[in-house]
Amino acid sequence: MKALRLHAAHTLRLHEEPIPEPQAGEVLLRVTAVGICGSDIHWYEEGGIGDARLSHPLVLGHEFAAEIAEGPLRGTRVAVDPAISCGQCEWCQQGHPNLCPHTRFSGHGSQDGALREYMPWRTENLHAVPDTIDDISAAMLEPLGVAIHSVDLAHLRPGAHVGVIGCGPIGLLTLQVARLAGAVRLFATDCLPHRLEAAHALCAAEVHQADLEHREEARAILAATKGRGLDVVFECAGDQRAVDTAFDVVRIGGIVILCGVPSDDRTAFVASLARRKGLTIKLVRRMKHTYPRAIEMVSRRFVNVSDLVTHRFPLCEAERAFAVAQHREGIKAVVIP
Repeated sequence: MKALRLHAAHTLRLHEEPIPEPQAGEVLLRVTAVGICGSDIHWYEEGGIGDARLSHPLVLGHEFAAEIAEGPLRGTRVAVDPAISCGQCEWCQQGHPNLCPHTRFSGHGSQDGALREYMPWRTENLHAVPDTIDDISAAMLEPLGVAIHSVDLAHLRPGAHVGVIGCGPIGLLTLQVARLAGAVRLFATDCLPHRLEAAHALCAAEVHQADLEHREEARAILAATKGRGLDVVFECAGDQRAVDTAFDVVRIGGIVILCGVPSDDRTAFVASLARRKGLTIKLVRRMKHTYPRAIEMVSRRFVNVSDLVTHRFPLCEAERAFAVAQHREGIKAVVIP
């Protein structure tokens, strides 16, 4: 089979490798679609993400769909949860597998991911998808799961005014899920006009182009809310200026959800502002228990994932997919092994 490995920052190489053997509790998957995520770009640009660094040539990819390749369930199409938690630790037992410190995560650390033709994965992490969801849309269920978990953390109330700072795939999915959760007014900011156009088209969001130097979008949102600000703000850019904007536009007593992953592994905020407003601040760690809801949302067309996929590449052109994602062309690039 073919597998794409990251050898160092900006160095991807296509390899010919034996098809791996599943271990106990695993099945062999034929990978059908893989989304290129912002965290994959961190690995590609920096040779790591956060405190995890590249220790061997790594197969990236954690947003993926597949088909079971052998055994009694052969041919079953599945969306794949990329996080294998231990199931035994305190946090798993309390229902928070996304916080498990022993998690094996596809395409992270020492665990090879999905940018290859075949891979073994744990059976209980597989979720059958109906024929109404195609392979590319099935790969998008993973970022949709992150958006669902982010909105879960916010405990959105019907009638809420909500902001999303950063309209990449996670931001655009968060906007859609927030609307389903009862938000009646949605605000979106981004530096890129085509992503703001998508936010308006998908959710009728009130859009404001981000001003990197002066953050004029914050003044515009406050003016639009008569100075009150927003009930919940999701920071989905992984950029300090986006964090600053989120804290500026959230209302007194509001909630800030930090979804973005900063490249320098640091996030800061003005303590006096956060204290004066009495803010609740939460950080997103992947997702938990979201796949059944994500599958139903997409199959019933409550959430549009297909229009977010703007670029498709075969595995042999995956380096082009990384370049597209790195330069934020379009919205989402998907590789089809």
